[in-house]
Parts: sequence; structure tokens; C-alpha cells
Amino acid sequence: MKQSVIITAGGIGKRMNSDLPKQYIPVNGLPVLMHTIKKFYQFNSEIQIVISLPKDFIELWRKLCLEYDFKIPHEITEGGKERYHSIKNALKKVTGDIVMVHDAVRPLVSLQTISNVIDQAEVKGAAIPVLPVKDTLRKGNSENSQHQDRSEFWIVQTPQAFKLELLNEAYKIPYSSSVTDDASLVEAMGRQVFLTEGNEENIKITTPIDLKLVEFLMGK
Repeated sequence: MKQSVIITAGGIGKRMNSDLPKQYIPVNGLPVLMHTIKKFYQFNSEIQIVISLPKDFIELWRKLCLEYDFKIPHEITEGGKERYHSIKNALKKVTGDIVMVHDAVRPLVSLQTISNVIDQAEVKGAAIPVLPVKDTLRKGNSENSQHQDRSEFWIVQTPQAFKLELLNEAYKIPYSSSVTDDASLVEAMGRQVFLTEGNEENIKITTPIDLKLVEFLMGK
């Protein structure tokens, strides 16, 4: 099956204490977003790569591609008000039978994790990579809380993978702030989402500490 990936790069870096959004910050010789694109190209050099960028940063991205002589083929689509709208816009360009949606600031996704979600989505329609929760969990507030069975909980990563017709159908559902990712939108249709194994290095860069950890892991 032909594969596509939508890489969402809409963050503006509020928690990074940086004027430059985290996806454009250089790490190990390249901006974070370029590392992420390279990973999917490494997985499949014929994959369709669509990146969703805020309108105000499209020109910056083009300048960075020239500055770093970055020539991996990809298409650009303008982001929307919320992540939902950005993905819906990007889906208009998607041509693959299987489409993945991935965070731009997860440059250390493994090739095995990508393979896992594609294989599962090809068979079952929808798949997401997860890791088991290691820490003890409690639910409640500072005055009233209860222990939770962590074996029933999972940490969700990206890329999330879907058959294209399924994701297109899901995005006919009107926007709601309660839908936080593509899998929850597919579930809102009454469809099951299946779990696959993620990788621990697949960190989402959100804070300066995350960035330092990714720099360290890339250096290794």
C-alpha cells in the first residue's frame, strides 16, 4: 500500500522560553523538523511527506531549507486555527492508502515504531504506538485521591496510522476541544483503535529539558 505522512508543525514554543518555535531549533546540525522528515524518508524514500505549517512560518521554513540545502521531497500545507483544522487541510493533499499523522517535534521515532503502526493499520484500519506507564498513578486532588491500576493505562505517541478513507470519514465530524488526537476522533465514529509498541526515545520536545535529552540521545 502507498504511504503518506502528515507532519504537524504548528507549535509556537510557549513552554520553550524561545522566540523560535521548537521545530526550527537546530539540534545536532539540523532543525528538529528536518530530523523528523529524514526519519520517514529513511523508512521509505517513496513516502509522501506533507508538513503542516502556520502561515507566518512558511517563508522561514523555505529559507531554512535553502540554508541547510535540505532537498528531501515534501509538500507544504497551511495550518489552521487548531490542530484539527490543520490535519483536515493537509488531508486534501494526501494520496497514500495508509496515512500517518506525526508530531514534528518527535524526531527520534524509530523505524520499527513506524513499521508497527503501518502494519497494524493495513490490517485493522487504525493503530497508535504506546508505551506502558511505569510510574504509580493516583486520581483526584490534593485532599482526596485514589490509587489507579497503571496496567490499564498507556502513554500515547505518534505516528498514528489509519486507512485514508477511515481518517477522511473521521474528519467529517465537527471540531470539538474534547478531541485531542486523531485516534480519539476515529473512536468518536465508533471505530476501534489498536495499540502497537512505541519506542522510549520517541520523546515529544515540549520543554528545554526535553530538548537537552534529545540532543544527548542524538549524540549517542
